Amino acid sequence: MKSAAGISRRQFVQMGLAGSAALAAAALSRPARGATAPDAADPYHGLKVGVASYSFRSFPLEKAIEMTKEAGVKYITLKDVHLALKSTTAERQEAHKKIEAAGLVLMGGGVIYMKNDADEIKAIFDYARDAGMPTIVCSPEPEAMDAVEKLAKQYDIRIAIHNHGPGDKRYPSPLDVLRMVKDRDAHMGICMDVGHTVRLGEDAVAVLKQCAPRLHDFHMKDVTEAKASGKAIELGKGVIDIPAVLKALVDMKFAYHVALEHEIDAKNPLPGVTASFAYIRTVLAKMA
Repeated sequence: MKSAAGISRRQFVQMGLAGSAALAAAALSRPARGATAPDAADPYHGLKVGVASYSFRSFPLEKAIEMTKEAGVKYITLKDVHLALKSTTAERQEAHKKIEAAGLVLMGGGVIYMKNDADEIKAIFDYARDAGMPTIVCSPEPEAMDAVEKLAKQYDIRIAIHNHGPGDKRYPSPLDVLRMVKDRDAHMGICMDVGHTVRLGEDAVAVLKQCAPRLHDFHMKDVTEAKASGKAIELGKGVIDIPAVLKALVDMKFAYHVALEHEIDAKNPLPGVTASFAYIRTVLAKMA
């Protein structure tokens, strides 16, 4: 079957490691850019492709930063394993300085779970503000929506509510999030996890397009099956039409984080992370 980019999954595999390695080396020598018009110097076609630091959850922040750079991207979202929610203001500011000093851009924090507790919600917004996070990727209790919306406007921080697929009683699909936020302030939006979306049996591109007006973050991954039993796998080795997803993101000029969330190989994630980014660059290089 051909993808939206006119290339079959099998053809990508058959390209071999040589082409991917060459593309990866080229990308490491130049910075990824923001959501601007694609040009020859931008292997990501204007997308802010980066990493969710959960991918490096078995390592300290300094190592996570190092591996992000080694993988050839400059954008990162921090999981609380790398910056504790109960950290001090100074610790949060120091983490931001370390990220900036490495030439990386902090895109947000999460996934953060929010109870319907006003003090706890405010503490999370203080955390994001102190660390310089423009977006909180989160899963709030539905009853907390009014409080979250109020603080999102007050702090001028975007909210990206994450769907977790089958088993998530609150937000299995990005469309469930959309129904919750579509009539709320524009700060309130969605983090679409494409893997969990496909595990529901939903069409990734169709859902992506429906959610586009409220899409504030995107978690990129692949899965072995388009059903609840599907497991995480390196990009290009599963059932998701990653080329079609990337084309949709490029076509809509998606301005926020396209974060690879690598859920496997926690003790040795870098080979799979690097291969997944090489796959993304290969796909985008074939697009007109």
